[in-house]
Amino acid sequence: MASGAIIRSLGPYTPKFYGLTFDGRTLWATSYDTKLIYQIDPVSGTIIRTLGPYEVSPIGITFDGRTLWVAIYSPSVLYQIDPESGTVIRQIGALVQRPYGLTFDGRTLWVAFKVNRYIDQVDPESGTIIRASGVYAFDLYGLAFDGRRLWAVDFTNKRICQVDPETFTIITTVGAFAFNPSGLTFDGRALWVVDQTNNLIDQISL
Repeated sequence: MASGAIIRSLGPYTPKFYGLTFDGRTLWATSYDTKLIYQIDPVSGTIIRTLGPYEVSPIGITFDGRTLWVAIYSPSVLYQIDPESGTVIRQIGALVQRPYGLTFDGRTLWVAFKVNRYIDQVDPESGTIIRASGVYAFDLYGLAFDGRRLWAVDFTNKRICQVDPETFTIITTVGAFAFNPSGLTFDGRALWVVDQTNNLIDQISL
């Protein structure tokens, strides 16, 4: 199967999803509109349960092996959330710009900023920005980590970019999608991306 091809799709869903992550067993998706987080079976596509609603709208989401982290677009903060109870454990921020994409590399968080088009590496304990990329020429949405490289949704050109986490250089791209991509995650074999045009979650080959 060609790189960037859709393996299969889950959905359609109501409401529209934004962020996406994988916890090793299930998918988690955020809805800005309902202020909820949805746990989803990646085989059947069934919504298992929801967390929330929260007082603010979640966008990006990632899993650190124990807890969920959620990017809050406004105010510009990150929430650490207990995936069992949905309780907000703590928050870090405030970040300078409004965060959108979010991923975890086993040690640090990576945050993509849609409007200002750059990526920050963030210490999850202190909230300190460790490093920041230069400005990209496209809107950044979802963010994922595959164990070696970052993957970032290029919303402007409807594709996914593989990014070197040391230099922030774009290594390669996959997809020339006919839909608006948003949230992004890696399941150990393939990428999953939120298709906001058709309200689907697509598994993408690499």
